[in-house]
Amino acid sequence: MIKSFLMLGQSNMAGRGFINEVPTIYNERIQMLRNGRWQMMTEPINYDRPVSGISLAGSFADAWCSENKEDIIGLIPCAEGGSSLDEWAIDKALFRHAINEAKFAMESSELIGILWHQGESDSINGNYKVYYQKLLLIIDTLRKELNAPNIPIIIGGLGDFLGKEGFGKNCTEYNFINQELKKFAFEQNNCYFVTASGLTSNPDGIHIDAISQRKFGLRYFEAFSNRKHILNPLINEDDMLNINYSRENTRGEKIYIKSMDFALGRISYDEFQTQIMQINNN
Repeated sequence: MIKSFLMLGQSNMAGRGFINEVPTIYNERIQMLRNGRWQMMTEPINYDRPVSGISLAGSFADAWCSENKEDIIGLIPCAEGGSSLDEWAIDKALFRHAINEAKFAMESSELIGILWHQGESDSINGNYKVYYQKLLLIIDTLRKELNAPNIPIIIGGLGDFLGKEGFGKNCTEYNFINQELKKFAFEQNNCYFVTASGLTSNPDGIHIDAISQRKFGLRYFEAFSNRKHILNPLINEDDMLNINYSRENTRGEKIYIKSMDFALGRISYDEFQTQIMQINNN
């Protein structure tokens, strides 16, 4: 059965990393829920905006597959760019949509984790003072609605690049939000904090860039797989990514890539036929 993860939060969970800045992940054991069907993952996974791009979920799922050789992982994208914590309140559309998507996914998968990244929109106006209690109600209700009282929640911190330039300049209280996120993860059952220390941003100053999203995904997986807080960058994150990138694609993945190339007009039909024949003959 598919082992699934629910993706919640705002744009840095949805992903805004530039797709052309990192190698593409093709893995037929990574599925994403789209239009009510499990489909082989392509990025962007969480298409909440036309500018959606690389998120942490791709490298998280790829690392999961490296450790779980037989199972299939399913990603349930429900993040919404720019959303505040109030917009995730239990009576609001984003929360209800996430519950519905998760319950639908649970008809054909086993939900084993929730990935959360939110807080940039609340890093102003003293919102950190009420953040903990609002998040507690959201998480408690999620677990109750999904009948998953002990499901692990992986909570990512906000980047140190915030509060300095671009769109991120207004996030002047991100350190206070980080304190609340860490406190929440330390105090609540089966919640684990993941640091964003050392991660870098797009030129906009608010969105985690592609390479950092890949590293963030590794940290999320480390937190999930070992059920522990990740308070420092992992050792040799670049090497870990290169190992995953160097995996030889399966026959199914190679055919998928060529099908994408043909559908996007990168190769002719004759070239497509020839290359598919070569794959099948090898």
